[in-house]
Amino acid sequence: MPDRQLRGLVVDWGGVLTSGISASMAAWARSDGIEFEDVQEVLRAWLGREAGDEVRFNPVHALERGELQVPHFEERLADELSRRSGRPVSAQGMLTRLFEQLTSAPDMVGLVRRAHASGLRTALLSNSWGNDYPRDGWAEMFDVVVISGEVGMRKPDAEIFHHTLELLGLAAEECVFVDDLAPNVRAAVEVGFVGVLHSSYESTEAELTTLFERQL
Repeated sequence: MPDRQLRGLVVDWGGVLTSGISASMAAWARSDGIEFEDVQEVLRAWLGREAGDEVRFNPVHALERGELQVPHFEERLADELSRRSGRPVSAQGMLTRLFEQLTSAPDMVGLVRRAHASGLRTALLSNSWGNDYPRDGWAEMFDVVVISGEVGMRKPDAEIFHHTLELLGLAAEECVFVDDLAPNVRAAVEVGFVGVLHSSYESTEAELTTLFERQL
């Protein structure tokens, strides 16, 4: 990493400040009696084999940008899962049940709180699936909150990173971006961020402590 002064930390929500998305999605599928492999195949068909690859029509991207309402997305997903499984899959409340499986990651929440308290500018940058976020305490944790469905942009598109930087009042070269999805991290690096691919609290804490040259 070139010599630079790092003053900002931008983090994802699902999979960084919560339990892993794949594990939560698998738990939801089991509770609904759906084959997780069917869910994975539908999402791969919509997203491409690697998230970020465009396909002809992508309901996930439309949902994340707020262009597709949750009930319509649930109907599309339920229809695809029904077709693959050969039996009816209930659409109503599907995403609510999915996000009920997510749990907070208190160690990562504490890390971001300590980063903010140390004087760093902090931001949340999350792709929304129309879900409600547990925002208690966010005012003391984040200087900026950017939710894809609220701004009509999504990761990994460069425009949402630039929008977040404008709200933070910092340049990309002054910021670190943490996400659990490699395409999002690569996109942030292309904009100018230092990228950290989150896999565990221990690895992310160690990397941020080194990057910011302070104990977090």
